[in-house]
Amino acid sequence: MNSNGKLKIISGNSNLALAKAISKRVGLHIGEKIHLVKARVERFNDQEIFVEVFENVRGEDMFIVQSTSNPANDNLMELLIIADALKRSSAKRITAIIPYFGYARQDRRTKARTPISAKLVANILTESGINRVLTLDLHASQIQGFFDIPVDNLFTTPIFARHARKKIKSKKIICVAPDVGGTERARALGKFLNAGLAIIDKRRPAPGKSEVMNVVGYVKGKTCIIVDDIIDSGGTIVNASNALIERGAKEVHVYVTHGVLSGKAVEKIKNSKIKRLIITDTIDNSHRVKGAKNIEILTISHLVGEAIKRISNSTSVSDLFR
Repeated sequence: MNSNGKLKIISGNSNLALAKAISKRVGLHIGEKIHLVKARVERFNDQEIFVEVFENVRGEDMFIVQSTSNPANDNLMELLIIADALKRSSAKRITAIIPYFGYARQDRRTKARTPISAKLVANILTESGINRVLTLDLHASQIQGFFDIPVDNLFTTPIFARHARKKIKSKKIICVAPDVGGTERARALGKFLNAGLAIIDKRRPAPGKSEVMNVVGYVKGKTCIIVDDIIDSGGTIVNASNALIERGAKEVHVYVTHGVLSGKAVEKIKNSKIKRLIITDTIDNSHRVKGAKNIEILTISHLVGEAIKRISNSTSVSDLFR
């Protein structure tokens, strides 16, 4: 047993399937069976959240798996209340595994008299008794600095690279950033695939709408791989793929970590020129994408499972990406 107590995993309701997959992976990594801690996370008639943990967690190394995806506020409150229950039950250490960190897109003031909600959420999580946070592909890496506790930000680039090598047979590949802000993400995947880089220059006339203006880079006759951290309404990605096809791209594949897929996003993707959209299971979309032949879900359970093992053993998490 390590100095932080025995490793135990508990889950909220946001993504129970992923939590079970992670616990199974952790068990394989450490050589013993890991079950989710027995608990009930439910709502009273007035929708207040109630948590009861049925196992002893005193002195244990606790990991809470909970994405703060839609409904973001409910899932965030579940996470906070689970953390409080564990703290009051004398858990040795509490690590929040937040595969999808909601409110991450509100990381700065874009106009007068607006909040920086990502910072507020970071403050709340810290005050709840959480000792450490593990998340994936933060929308902006500087959000790590909003916390006064350690934050590990994992990257899905190696997972995407393995999948692309296996599924895409073309020798002429170019990685595409859907906007200037995503350049580093696309460049990182390009290094893995030994591919060039193109950038979509877009202008957003209104919130939730995007208009593609120009493609910076030569894409004619090439297989394009668009890389992004979040796909929400799908408008940006569909417009970007249309712009690439219009400029002679052979086909367009899209790799996105977090599939928010709000509104009619799935229908947009199904009817678009995108050959394949790859998302991960940071958000539970299994029921939403069923029947969409050009949407595929990859699991991040093995990556998170290895990171949990390393955190519990107090070894390096960053070495996962070297």
